[in-house]
Amino acid sequence: MLNDWIKPEKPEAEELEQRLEEAKSKLERLQTRIKENKLPILVLLEGWGAAGKGSVLGRVIKNIDPRFFDVATMEKATEDEQRRPFLYRYFAKIPEAGKFMFLDGGWMTDVTNGLLHKELSRKEYEKRLASIKCFERQLADNGYLVLKFFFQIGEKEQRRRMDELLEDKNTEWRVNDDDLWQNKHYEKCKELYDEYMEETNRSRTPWHIIDAKNQKWAQVQLLTVMIDAIEARLSAGMPEVMIPKNKFALQTMPKLKDIPLDKEMSEQEYRIELEKCQNRLRELHNELYRKKVPVIIAYEGWDAAGKGGNIKRIAGALDPRGYQVHPIASPEPHEKARHYLWRFWTRLPKTGHIAIFDRTWYGRVMVERLEGFCSKNDWQRAYNEINEFEKELHDWGAVIIKFWVQIDKDTQLVRFNERQNTPEKQWKITDEDWRNREKWEQYEDAVDEMIEKTSTDFAPWYVLESNNKYYARIKALRIVIKKIEEAL
Repeated sequence: MLNDWIKPEKPEAEELEQRLEEAKSKLERLQTRIKENKLPILVLLEGWGAAGKGSVLGRVIKNIDPRFFDVATMEKATEDEQRRPFLYRYFAKIPEAGKFMFLDGGWMTDVTNGLLHKELSRKEYEKRLASIKCFERQLADNGYLVLKFFFQIGEKEQRRRMDELLEDKNTEWRVNDDDLWQNKHYEKCKELYDEYMEETNRSRTPWHIIDAKNQKWAQVQLLTVMIDAIEARLSAGMPEVMIPKNKFALQTMPKLKDIPLDKEMSEQEYRIELEKCQNRLRELHNELYRKKVPVIIAYEGWDAAGKGGNIKRIAGALDPRGYQVHPIASPEPHEKARHYLWRFWTRLPKTGHIAIFDRTWYGRVMVERLEGFCSKNDWQRAYNEINEFEKELHDWGAVIIKFWVQIDKDTQLVRFNERQNTPEKQWKITDEDWRNREKWEQYEDAVDEMIEKTSTDFAPWYVLESNNKYYARIKALRIVIKKIEEAL
Protein backbone atom coordinates (compact mmCIF):
# COMPACT_ATOMS: atom_id res chain seq x y z
CA MET A 1 0.00 0.00 0.00
CA LEU A 2 2.71 2.49 0.92
CA ASN A 3 4.92 1.33 -1.92
CA ASP A 4 2.32 2.03 -4.60
CA TRP A 5 0.57 4.94 -2.87
CA ILE A 6 -0.12 7.94 -5.09
CA LYS A 7 -0.03 11.19 -3.16
CA PRO A 8 -3.30 13.14 -3.53
CA GLU A 9 -3.10 16.60 -5.03
CA LYS A 10 -3.26 19.32 -2.37
CA PRO A 11 -5.66 22.16 -3.23
CA GLU A 12 -4.66 25.82 -3.25
CA ALA A 13 -4.75 27.71 0.06
CA GLU A 14 -8.17 29.33 -0.44
CA GLU A 15 -9.88 26.09 -1.50
CA LEU A 16 -8.14 24.20 1.29
CA GLU A 17 -9.47 26.65 3.89
CA GLN A 18 -12.98 26.42 2.45
CA ARG A 19 -12.98 22.60 2.41
CA LEU A 20 -11.70 22.50 5.98
CA GLU A 21 -14.49 24.76 7.27
CA GLU A 22 -17.12 22.78 5.37
CA ALA A 23 -15.81 19.49 6.78
CA LYS A 24 -15.81 20.83 10.34
CA SER A 25 -19.43 21.98 9.99
CA LYS A 26 -20.51 18.63 8.54
CA LEU A 27 -18.94 16.70 11.39
CA GLU A 28 -20.66 18.93 13.94
CA ARG A 29 -24.03 18.32 12.28
CA LEU A 30 -23.49 14.55 12.12
CA GLN A 31 -23.07 14.17 15.87
CA THR A 32 -26.79 14.07 16.66
CA ARG A 33 -27.39 11.38 14.05
CA ILE A 34 -24.47 9.33 15.36
CA LYS A 35 -25.95 9.47 18.84
CA GLU A 36 -29.52 8.73 17.71
CA ASN A 37 -28.40 5.77 15.60
CA LYS A 38 -26.15 4.50 18.39
CA LEU A 39 -23.20 4.14 16.03
CA PRO A 40 -19.89 3.34 17.79
CA ILE A 41 -16.87 4.72 15.94
CA LEU A 42 -13.30 3.59 16.57
CA VAL A 43 -10.65 5.77 14.91
CA LEU A 44 -7.10 4.41 14.83
CA LEU A 45 -4.28 6.84 14.01
CA GLU A 46 -0.99 5.23 13.01
CA GLY A 47 1.98 6.57 11.07
CA TRP A 48 5.56 7.81 11.25
CA GLY A 49 6.99 9.47 14.33
CA ALA A 50 6.67 13.28 14.05
CA ALA A 51 4.02 12.91 11.31
CA GLY A 52 1.66 15.12 13.30
CA LYS A 53 -1.00 12.61 14.41
CA GLY A 54 -1.48 14.28 17.79
CA SER A 55 -1.65 17.80 16.38
CA VAL A 56 -4.22 16.87 13.72
CA LEU A 57 -6.26 14.89 16.23
CA GLY A 58 -6.27 17.84 18.63
CA ARG A 59 -7.82 20.04 15.96
CA VAL A 60 -10.33 17.46 14.73
CA ILE A 61 -11.83 16.73 18.17
CA LYS A 62 -12.56 20.43 18.70
CA ASN A 63 -15.48 19.87 16.34
CA ILE A 64 -17.00 17.10 18.47
CA ASP A 65 -19.03 17.44 21.67
CA PRO A 66 -16.57 16.36 24.42
CA ARG A 67 -19.29 14.24 26.02
CA PHE A 68 -19.24 11.91 23.05
CA PHE A 69 -15.60 11.03 22.52
CA ASP A 70 -12.54 9.72 24.29
CA VAL A 71 -8.89 9.84 23.29
CA ALA A 72 -6.22 7.35 24.32
CA THR A 73 -2.50 7.42 23.58
CA MET A 74 -1.41 3.81 23.45
CA GLU A 75 2.10 3.84 24.88
CA LYS A 76 4.06 0.66 25.50
CA ALA A 77 2.06 -1.86 27.51
CA THR A 78 2.35 -1.51 31.29
CA GLU A 79 3.51 -4.40 33.45
CA ASP A 80 -0.12 -5.18 34.29
CA GLU A 81 -1.13 -5.12 30.61
CA GLN A 82 1.77 -7.40 29.71
CA ARG A 83 0.25 -9.98 32.06
CA ARG A 84 -3.00 -9.96 30.08
CA PRO A 85 -3.79 -11.19 26.54
CA PHE A 86 -2.32 -9.06 23.75
CA LEU A 87 -5.70 -7.62 22.71
CA TYR A 88 -6.89 -6.93 26.27
CA ARG A 89 -5.95 -3.26 26.38
CA TYR A 90 -7.42 -2.59 22.95
CA PHE A 91 -10.70 -4.37 23.59
CA ALA A 92 -10.98 -2.40 26.83
CA LYS A 93 -10.86 0.86 24.83
CA ILE A 94 -13.70 0.20 22.38
CA PRO A 95 -16.36 2.95 22.51
CA GLU A 96 -19.97 2.82 23.63
CA ALA A 97 -22.71 3.00 21.02
CA GLY A 98 -23.12 6.58 19.77
CA LYS A 99 -19.59 7.65 20.74
CA PHE A 100 -16.12 8.03 19.25
CA MET A 101 -12.88 6.54 20.53
CA PHE A 102 -9.67 7.95 19.04
CA LEU A 103 -6.52 5.89 19.53
CA ASP A 104 -3.19 7.65 18.96
CA GLY A 105 -1.18 4.57 18.04
CA GLY A 106 -2.41 1.06 18.54
CA TRP A 107 -2.07 -2.57 17.61
CA MET A 108 -0.19 -1.87 14.36
CA THR A 109 2.60 -0.05 16.18
CA ASP A 110 2.57 -2.73 18.86
CA VAL A 111 3.22 -5.69 16.57
CA THR A 112 5.43 -4.02 13.95
CA ASN A 113 7.71 -2.55 16.63
CA GLY A 114 7.80 -5.95 18.29
CA LEU A 115 9.06 -7.57 15.09
CA LEU A 116 11.42 -4.73 14.11
CA HIS A 117 13.08 -4.69 17.54
CA LYS A 118 13.16 -8.50 17.74
CA GLU A 119 10.85 -8.60 20.76
CA LEU A 120 8.58 -10.86 18.68
CA SER A 121 9.61 -13.74 16.44
CA ARG A 122 8.14 -13.89 12.93
CA LYS A 123 5.89 -16.74 14.14
CA GLU A 124 4.62 -14.67 17.09
CA TYR A 125 4.11 -11.71 14.79
CA GLU A 126 2.01 -13.80 12.38
CA LYS A 127 -0.04 -15.11 15.29
CA ARG A 128 -0.79 -11.60 16.51
CA LEU A 129 -1.60 -10.52 12.97
CA ALA A 130 -4.28 -13.24 12.85
CA SER A 131 -5.64 -12.01 16.20
CA ILE A 132 -5.83 -8.44 14.88
CA LYS A 133 -7.72 -9.46 11.74
CA CYS A 134 -10.16 -11.41 13.89
CA PHE A 135 -10.54 -8.46 16.31
CA GLU A 136 -11.24 -5.94 13.54
CA ARG A 137 -13.68 -8.29 11.81
CA GLN A 138 -15.58 -8.94 15.03
CA LEU A 139 -15.92 -5.21 15.68
CA ALA A 140 -17.23 -4.60 12.16
CA ASP A 141 -19.60 -7.58 12.40
CA ASN A 142 -21.02 -6.20 15.63
CA GLY A 143 -21.81 -2.77 14.24
CA TYR A 144 -18.62 -0.79 14.86
CA LEU A 145 -17.34 1.66 12.29
CA VAL A 146 -13.57 1.08 12.32
CA LEU A 147 -11.54 3.82 10.62
CA LYS A 148 -7.78 3.25 10.23
CA PHE A 149 -5.43 6.05 9.15
CA PHE A 150 -1.72 6.00 8.41
CA PHE A 151 0.07 9.39 8.44
CA GLN A 152 2.69 9.36 5.72
CA ILE A 153 5.76 11.61 5.45
CA GLY A 154 9.10 11.05 3.73
CA GLU A 155 12.37 10.16 5.40
CA LYS A 156 13.91 13.63 4.99
CA GLU A 157 10.76 15.38 6.18
CA GLN A 158 10.65 13.18 9.28
CA ARG A 159 14.28 13.96 10.08
CA ARG A 160 13.70 17.70 9.59
CA ARG A 161 10.73 17.67 11.95
CA MET A 162 12.55 15.71 14.62
CA ASP A 163 15.56 18.02 14.47
CA GLU A 164 13.24 20.97 14.91
CA LEU A 165 11.54 19.38 17.91
CA LEU A 166 14.86 18.41 19.49
CA GLU A 167 16.18 21.96 19.28
CA ASP A 168 13.53 23.24 21.70
CA LYS A 169 13.62 22.12 25.35
CA ASN A 170 9.83 22.38 25.47
CA THR A 171 9.32 19.95 22.59
CA GLU A 172 12.30 17.60 22.71
CA TRP A 173 10.29 15.18 24.86
CA ARG A 174 8.08 14.51 21.83
CA VAL A 175 10.92 12.63 20.10
CA ASN A 176 11.83 9.28 21.63
CA ASP A 177 14.44 6.64 20.85
CA ASP A 178 11.94 4.61 18.80
CA ASP A 179 11.33 7.63 16.54
CA LEU A 180 15.07 8.10 15.96
CA TRP A 181 15.56 4.39 15.27
CA GLN A 182 12.59 4.44 12.88
CA ASN A 183 14.10 7.31 10.86
CA LYS A 184 17.51 5.63 10.75
CA HIS A 185 15.86 2.43 9.42
CA TYR A 186 13.20 4.20 7.37
CA GLU A 187 13.17 1.82 4.39
CA LYS A 188 13.17 -1.29 6.54
CA CYS A 189 10.23 0.09 8.54
CA LYS A 190 8.40 1.14 5.41
CA GLU A 191 8.63 -2.37 3.95
CA LEU A 192 7.10 -3.92 7.09
CA TYR A 193 4.40 -1.24 7.38
CA ASP A 194 3.47 -1.86 3.75
CA GLU A 195 3.31 -5.61 4.36
CA TYR A 196 1.22 -5.16 7.50
CA MET A 197 -1.24 -2.79 5.84
CA GLU A 198 -1.67 -5.05 2.81
CA GLU A 199 -2.41 -7.96 5.13
CA THR A 200 -4.99 -6.06 7.23
CA ASN A 201 -6.66 -4.02 4.49
CA ARG A 202 -10.24 -5.32 4.36
CA SER A 203 -13.34 -3.94 2.65
CA ARG A 204 -15.06 -3.09 5.95
CA THR A 205 -11.89 -2.06 7.79
CA PRO A 206 -9.71 -0.48 5.08
CA TRP A 207 -6.58 1.61 5.52
CA HIS A 208 -6.59 5.28 4.56
CA ILE A 209 -3.19 6.87 3.90
CA ILE A 210 -2.95 10.55 4.83
CA ASP A 211 -0.48 12.88 3.15
CA ALA A 212 0.76 14.50 6.36
CA LYS A 213 3.26 17.02 5.00
CA ASN A 214 0.78 19.89 5.51
CA GLN A 215 -1.28 19.94 8.70
CA LYS A 216 -4.42 21.59 7.30
CA TRP A 217 -4.39 19.27 4.30
CA ALA A 218 -4.06 16.29 6.68
CA GLN A 219 -7.10 17.53 8.61
CA VAL A 220 -9.16 17.82 5.44
CA GLN A 221 -8.23 14.29 4.31
CA LEU A 222 -9.00 12.80 7.72
CA LEU A 223 -12.31 14.64 8.11
CA THR A 224 -13.41 13.82 4.57
CA VAL A 225 -12.87 10.09 5.03
CA MET A 226 -14.58 10.14 8.43
CA ILE A 227 -17.60 12.06 7.16
CA ASP A 228 -18.03 9.94 4.02
CA ALA A 229 -17.81 6.70 6.03
CA ILE A 230 -20.23 7.90 8.71
CA GLU A 231 -22.77 9.19 6.17
CA ALA A 232 -22.56 5.94 4.19
CA ARG A 233 -23.18 3.84 7.32
CA LEU A 234 -26.04 6.04 8.56
CA SER A 235 -27.71 5.93 5.14
CA ALA A 236 -27.27 2.21 4.48
CA GLY A 237 -27.65 0.94 8.03
CA MET A 238 -25.95 -2.18 9.32
CA PRO A 239 -25.99 -4.95 6.70
CA GLU A 240 -26.67 -8.53 7.76
CA VAL A 241 -23.35 -10.23 8.29
CA MET A 242 -22.42 -13.58 6.77
CA ILE A 243 -22.30 -16.44 9.29
CA PRO A 244 -18.72 -17.77 9.09
CA LYS A 245 -18.04 -21.49 8.94
CA ASN A 246 -16.52 -23.09 12.01
CA LYS A 247 -12.75 -23.46 11.65
CA PHE A 248 -12.02 -25.29 14.90
CA ALA A 249 -11.97 -29.01 15.73
CA LEU A 250 -15.02 -29.89 17.83
CA GLN A 251 -15.56 -32.71 20.30
CA THR A 252 -18.56 -35.02 20.02
CA MET A 253 -20.87 -34.30 22.94
CA PRO A 254 -24.04 -36.09 24.12
CA LYS A 255 -27.44 -34.38 24.27
CA LEU A 256 -28.43 -33.28 27.78
CA LYS A 257 -31.39 -35.67 27.89
CA ASP A 258 -29.05 -38.59 27.17
CA ILE A 259 -26.80 -37.92 30.17
CA PRO A 260 -27.67 -40.21 33.13
CA LEU A 261 -28.14 -38.29 36.36
CA ASP A 262 -27.97 -41.25 38.77
CA LYS A 263 -24.45 -40.47 40.01
CA GLU A 264 -24.29 -40.63 43.83
CA MET A 265 -21.84 -39.82 46.60
CA SER A 266 -22.38 -40.18 50.33
CA GLU A 267 -21.74 -37.28 52.67
CA GLN A 268 -18.94 -39.19 54.39
CA GLU A 269 -17.13 -39.92 51.12
CA TYR A 270 -17.71 -36.32 50.06
CA ARG A 271 -16.08 -34.90 53.21
CA ILE A 272 -12.98 -37.07 52.75
CA GLU A 273 -12.65 -36.25 49.03
CA LEU A 274 -13.33 -32.54 49.57
CA GLU A 275 -10.44 -32.17 52.01
CA LYS A 276 -8.09 -34.15 49.75
CA CYS A 277 -9.03 -32.21 46.58
CA GLN A 278 -8.92 -28.80 48.24
CA ASN A 279 -5.47 -29.50 49.68
CA ARG A 280 -4.17 -30.47 46.24
CA LEU A 281 -5.77 -27.44 44.57
CA ARG A 282 -4.23 -25.20 47.23
CA GLU A 283 -0.77 -26.56 46.34
CA LEU A 284 -1.39 -26.07 42.64
CA HIS A 285 -2.50 -22.46 43.13
CA ASN A 286 0.93 -21.61 44.53
CA GLU A 287 2.61 -23.24 41.54
CA LEU A 288 0.26 -21.43 39.13
CA TYR A 289 1.27 -18.12 40.64
CA ARG A 290 4.98 -18.93 40.49
CA LYS A 291 4.81 -20.06 36.86
CA LYS A 292 2.36 -17.25 35.93
CA VAL A 293 -0.28 -19.51 34.35
CA PRO A 294 -3.75 -17.91 34.14
CA VAL A 295 -6.88 -20.01 34.74
CA ILE A 296 -10.44 -19.25 33.63
CA ILE A 297 -13.28 -21.34 35.05
CA ALA A 298 -16.69 -20.76 33.47
CA TYR A 299 -19.97 -21.95 34.97
CA GLU A 300 -23.29 -22.29 33.19
CA GLY A 301 -26.25 -24.44 34.19
CA TRP A 302 -29.89 -24.63 35.14
CA ASP A 303 -31.26 -22.37 37.85
CA ALA A 304 -30.87 -24.13 41.25
CA ALA A 305 -28.43 -26.64 39.73
CA GLY A 306 -25.80 -25.85 42.36
CA LYS A 307 -23.38 -23.51 40.61
CA GLY A 308 -22.92 -21.35 43.71
CA GLY A 309 -22.11 -24.28 46.00
CA ASN A 310 -19.75 -25.69 43.41
CA ILE A 311 -17.89 -22.40 43.06
CA LYS A 312 -17.70 -22.04 46.84
CA ARG A 313 -15.85 -25.36 47.20
CA ILE A 314 -13.30 -24.41 44.54
CA ALA A 315 -12.79 -20.91 45.91
CA GLY A 316 -12.41 -22.36 49.41
CA ALA A 317 -9.12 -23.95 48.36
CA LEU A 318 -7.62 -20.80 46.85
CA ASP A 319 -5.56 -17.92 48.21
CA PRO A 320 -8.02 -14.98 48.16
CA ARG A 321 -5.29 -12.71 46.77
CA GLY A 322 -5.02 -14.85 43.65
CA TYR A 323 -8.57 -15.34 42.41
CA GLN A 324 -11.79 -13.48 41.72
CA VAL A 325 -15.35 -14.69 41.27
CA HIS A 326 -17.41 -12.73 38.74
CA PRO A 327 -21.19 -13.10 39.17
CA ILE A 328 -22.58 -12.15 35.76
CA ALA A 329 -26.05 -10.62 35.73
CA SER A 330 -27.90 -8.67 33.02
CA PRO A 331 -25.52 -6.17 31.42
CA GLU A 332 -25.39 -2.65 32.81
CA PRO A 333 -26.23 0.16 30.34
CA HIS A 334 -22.56 0.93 29.65
CA GLU A 335 -21.92 -2.80 29.04
CA LYS A 336 -24.97 -3.25 26.83
CA ALA A 337 -23.75 -0.32 24.71
CA ARG A 338 -20.58 -2.22 23.72
CA HIS A 339 -19.60 -5.46 22.02
CA TYR A 340 -21.09 -8.28 24.12
CA LEU A 341 -17.63 -9.73 24.88
CA TRP A 342 -16.31 -6.42 26.24
CA ARG A 343 -17.44 -7.06 29.81
CA PHE A 344 -15.62 -10.40 29.78
CA TRP A 345 -12.41 -9.14 28.19
CA THR A 346 -12.21 -6.52 30.95
CA ARG A 347 -12.61 -9.18 33.66
CA LEU A 348 -9.85 -11.51 32.50
CA PRO A 349 -7.27 -12.48 35.12
CA LYS A 350 -3.59 -11.61 35.18
CA THR A 351 -1.09 -14.38 34.64
CA GLY A 352 -0.87 -16.57 37.72
CA HIS A 353 -4.42 -15.67 38.81
CA ILE A 354 -7.76 -17.46 38.54
CA ALA A 355 -11.02 -15.95 37.30
CA ILE A 356 -14.26 -17.83 38.04
CA PHE A 357 -17.33 -16.76 36.07
CA ASP A 358 -20.77 -17.50 37.50
CA ARG A 359 -22.56 -17.26 34.14
CA THR A 360 -20.63 -16.21 31.10
CA TRP A 361 -20.40 -14.99 27.52
CA TYR A 362 -22.63 -17.94 26.60
CA GLY A 363 -25.63 -15.83 27.59
CA ARG A 364 -25.46 -14.62 23.97
CA VAL A 365 -26.60 -18.01 22.65
CA MET A 366 -28.99 -18.81 25.49
CA VAL A 367 -30.94 -16.08 27.27
CA GLU A 368 -30.24 -13.36 24.66
CA ARG A 369 -31.22 -15.77 21.90
CA LEU A 370 -34.42 -17.02 23.54
CA GLU A 371 -35.58 -13.71 24.99
CA GLY A 372 -34.97 -11.79 21.75
CA PHE A 373 -32.28 -9.50 23.19
CA CYS A 374 -30.21 -9.93 20.01
CA SER A 375 -30.97 -10.78 16.39
CA LYS A 376 -30.83 -14.28 14.92
CA ASN A 377 -27.80 -13.23 12.91
CA ASP A 378 -26.12 -12.04 16.14
CA TRP A 379 -26.47 -15.29 18.06
CA GLN A 380 -25.70 -17.50 15.07
CA ARG A 381 -22.43 -15.61 14.54
CA ALA A 382 -21.64 -15.81 18.23
CA TYR A 383 -20.63 -19.49 18.21
CA ASN A 384 -17.66 -18.69 15.99
CA GLU A 385 -16.90 -15.43 17.82
CA ILE A 386 -16.84 -17.22 21.16
CA ASN A 387 -14.59 -19.97 19.81
CA GLU A 388 -12.23 -17.27 18.51
CA PHE A 389 -12.31 -15.55 21.92
CA GLU A 390 -11.46 -18.77 23.74
CA LYS A 391 -8.75 -19.63 21.20
CA GLU A 392 -7.19 -16.23 21.90
CA LEU A 393 -7.17 -17.05 25.62
CA HIS A 394 -5.77 -20.52 25.00
CA ASP A 395 -2.97 -19.15 22.79
CA TRP A 396 -2.17 -16.64 25.55
CA GLY A 397 -1.54 -19.64 27.81
CA ALA A 398 -4.75 -19.77 29.82
CA VAL A 399 -6.28 -22.96 31.19
CA ILE A 400 -9.96 -22.77 30.18
CA ILE A 401 -12.44 -24.98 32.04
CA LYS A 402 -16.14 -24.79 31.13
CA PHE A 403 -18.81 -26.47 33.26
CA TRP A 404 -22.45 -27.08 32.44
CA VAL A 405 -24.22 -27.97 35.73
CA GLN A 406 -26.98 -30.41 34.83
CA ILE A 407 -30.09 -31.45 36.78
CA ASP A 408 -33.47 -32.79 35.71
CA LYS A 409 -36.68 -30.82 35.75
CA ASP A 410 -38.11 -32.62 38.79
CA THR A 411 -35.02 -31.92 40.87
CA GLN A 412 -35.22 -28.26 39.92
CA LEU A 413 -38.84 -28.08 41.09
CA VAL A 414 -37.94 -29.62 44.46
CA ARG A 415 -35.12 -27.08 44.94
CA PHE A 416 -37.31 -24.16 43.82
CA ASN A 417 -39.97 -25.10 46.38
CA GLU A 418 -37.34 -25.50 49.08
CA ARG A 419 -36.02 -22.01 48.35
CA GLN A 420 -39.52 -20.56 48.24
CA ASN A 421 -40.40 -22.09 51.62
CA THR A 422 -37.14 -21.34 53.45
CA PRO A 423 -36.92 -17.66 54.57
CA GLU A 424 -33.12 -17.47 54.47
CA LYS A 425 -33.09 -18.92 50.93
CA GLN A 426 -35.92 -16.91 49.39
CA TRP A 427 -33.48 -14.37 47.92
CA LYS A 428 -32.25 -17.15 45.63
CA ILE A 429 -35.60 -17.57 43.85
CA THR A 430 -37.14 -14.97 41.52
CA ASP A 431 -40.11 -14.69 39.19
CA GLU A 432 -37.64 -14.91 36.32
CA ASP A 433 -36.53 -18.36 37.53
CA TRP A 434 -40.13 -19.60 37.30
CA ARG A 435 -40.56 -18.04 33.84
CA ASN A 436 -37.36 -19.66 32.60
CA ARG A 437 -38.59 -23.02 33.88
CA GLU A 438 -41.61 -22.75 31.58
CA LYS A 439 -39.15 -22.60 28.65
CA TRP A 440 -37.19 -25.67 29.75
CA GLU A 441 -37.43 -27.46 26.38
CA GLN A 442 -36.40 -24.34 24.42
CA TYR A 443 -33.42 -23.78 26.72
CA GLU A 444 -32.45 -27.44 26.48
CA ASP A 445 -32.35 -27.22 22.66
CA ALA A 446 -30.27 -24.02 22.85
CA VAL A 447 -27.83 -25.56 25.34
CA ASP A 448 -27.44 -28.70 23.22
CA GLU A 449 -26.57 -26.55 20.20
CA MET A 450 -24.21 -24.39 22.29
CA ILE A 451 -22.29 -27.39 23.62
CA GLU A 452 -22.20 -29.04 20.18
CA LYS A 453 -20.77 -25.93 18.48
CA THR A 454 -18.37 -24.68 21.16
CA SER A 455 -16.82 -27.78 22.72
CA THR A 456 -13.42 -27.33 21.11
CA ASP A 457 -10.21 -29.26 21.70
CA PHE A 458 -8.73 -26.23 23.48
CA ALA A 459 -11.85 -25.35 25.51
CA PRO A 460 -14.11 -28.40 25.89
CA TRP A 461 -17.31 -28.52 27.91
CA TYR A 462 -17.61 -30.68 31.04
CA VAL A 463 -21.09 -31.66 32.21
CA LEU A 464 -21.50 -31.94 35.98
CA GLU A 465 -24.31 -34.36 36.92
CA SER A 466 -25.69 -32.39 39.84
CA ASN A 467 -28.82 -34.16 41.07
CA ASN A 468 -26.39 -35.16 43.80
CA LYS A 469 -24.50 -31.97 44.71
CA TYR A 470 -21.74 -33.83 46.53
CA TYR A 471 -20.88 -35.78 43.39
CA ALA A 472 -20.93 -32.64 41.20
CA ARG A 473 -18.65 -30.68 43.53
CA ILE A 474 -16.02 -33.38 43.72
CA LYS A 475 -16.16 -34.00 39.95
CA ALA A 476 -15.58 -30.29 39.33
CA LEU A 477 -12.63 -30.18 41.73
CA ARG A 478 -11.06 -33.24 40.14
CA ILE A 479 -11.39 -31.78 36.64
CA VAL A 480 -9.89 -28.44 37.73
CA ILE A 481 -6.98 -30.24 39.38
CA LYS A 482 -6.39 -32.46 36.34
CA LYS A 483 -6.45 -29.57 33.84
CA ILE A 484 -4.10 -27.46 35.94
CA GLU A 485 -1.70 -30.37 36.45
CA GLU A 486 -1.64 -30.93 32.69
CA ALA A 487 -0.88 -27.28 32.06
CA LEU A 488 1.91 -27.18 34.63
